Amino acid sequence: MPAAYKFFAEFAQTWGLMYFVAVFLSVLIYALAPSRKDRFDAASRMPLQED
Repeated sequence: MPAAYKFFAEFAQTWGLMYFVAVFLSVLIYALAPSRKDRFDAASRMPLQED
């Protein structure tokens, strides 16, 4: 296996995982932020509202 392939494979695996964790934590913080509670509560009631 060429050294360049091994380097790029390890780089992609390591930084890909870190990127995924960062995106996951960002979405989690966005979804659970108290300042967005009213917006999400209103969105959850939208399907039940009559036009």
